[in-house]
Amino acid sequence: MHYTEKLKNVSVLGAAGKMGSGILLLTAQELLHQKLQHENKNRKFVLNAIDVSHDALDGLLKYTRAQAQKYAEKKIVQIRKMYADHKNLNENADFIQQYTEDVVDIIKPTTRIEAAYNSYLILEAVSENPELKNKLFKQIKNNNTNNPWFFTNTSSIPIHEIDSNADLKGSIMGVHFYNPPAVQKLVELIKADQTLPELTEFATQYVKNLKKIIVPSADVAGFIGNGHYMRDTKYGIDLATELHSEIPLPQAIATVDSITRDYLVRPMGIFQLADYVGIDVVQYIMKVMHDRGIGDNLQSDLLDKLVKSGIKGGQNSDGSQKDGFFRYEKGRPVAVIDPENIQYTDLTTLSSKIDTYLGQKPEDAVKWKALLKANDKEGQLRNWFNTLKNDSSKGSKLAMEYLQKSKDFALQLVKDGVAANEEDVNTVLMTGFFHAYGPANDFMN
Repeated sequence: MHYTEKLKNVSVLGAAGKMGSGILLLTAQELLHQKLQHENKNRKFVLNAIDVSHDALDGLLKYTRAQAQKYAEKKIVQIRKMYADHKNLNENADFIQQYTEDVVDIIKPTTRIEAAYNSYLILEAVSENPELKNKLFKQIKNNNTNNPWFFTNTSSIPIHEIDSNADLKGSIMGVHFYNPPAVQKLVELIKADQTLPELTEFATQYVKNLKKIIVPSADVAGFIGNGHYMRDTKYGIDLATELHSEIPLPQAIATVDSITRDYLVRPMGIFQLADYVGIDVVQYIMKVMHDRGIGDNLQSDLLDKLVKSGIKGGQNSDGSQKDGFFRYEKGRPVAVIDPENIQYTDLTTLSSKIDTYLGQKPEDAVKWKALLKANDKEGQLRNWFNTLKNDSSKGSKLAMEYLQKSKDFALQLVKDGVAANEEDVNTVLMTGFFHAYGPANDFMN
């Protein structure tokens, strides 16, 4: 079946969620871009936005409208070319309004799963629950006579397991967008042994049309991104627990977070990132990998205790950060948790203690945000890590040990065949996690 034939009726499951809304927006734009092609002017394209909440679907349409308008304003030259044969459009505002309305008109919001029974392509972005995914896939497959293809946005569950459990016979592929999909450039493509070759070809074209960077991953739990991130996080947790023999646990957590952010030049510390992802999500993905023998004992009593106590992190519906390892005010961490009593300690009372414990930080430290714009980024990083290597402070020593572990995790993914090469791991961490450098790079020599 031709590419556009598969797109004439598409459904997004979990369309109003954090990931689903972005995937829906991108897909609506792709459907419209196809519709505006001269050869497709008589084709009808439908995008079913399926979710359990009417209120959430109402909010989804508002989000889609606002984002489509922003896109059209930014890409007005391209939009004018797309609508070149629309003689009734003159001013930029006319083109922007037309594009925005056309994107929204393609979307058909509904709470009924039956809408997917007529689709040729199903994009799934529901919660990371294999039983729920399998149930939905089976229900659609058993009631859809169009032999639909399935994209799952799972970030951890092996594709071959979903394929087998839902009896999809190779008609499923992992298309793992990173959060938020409308902004993030990275997509991991994961095919199982049974995945249809034509589905792989279609998925590749679809993602390329969205202007995303594609990195293929082997069908191993956690894939490349979480394969590295979960190991990296577990090491951070273990390090904080180790430091607790010398300093209080809240201070140890804040110390490790500082090392990973300030010494390793990352956009967030390892514990703040866990809050952003969701502590319960991190716990779940670790369990998926641990249960399948991936990684080295990817289980954490600390995560289990926090989740059991209701400390889960993640974001509120307005996008603001929920409390987790840290308590937040206006998006900034202001206090760190004491897991032993589930109480928060102000970071201001710990900052001098952390500095004293880590020792004098070397001068001329590079900053993540400034580094992204630097012309000599690699040179600055090499100089910085060489400085840390030759520095005797505890902070520098711990940072270099962490850096080596991060590299070891990257190389393990290549050795295990999860990533095809070191560059793919670097691309995932730099693009999907916004790191300033790839973990497989060697900045210590």
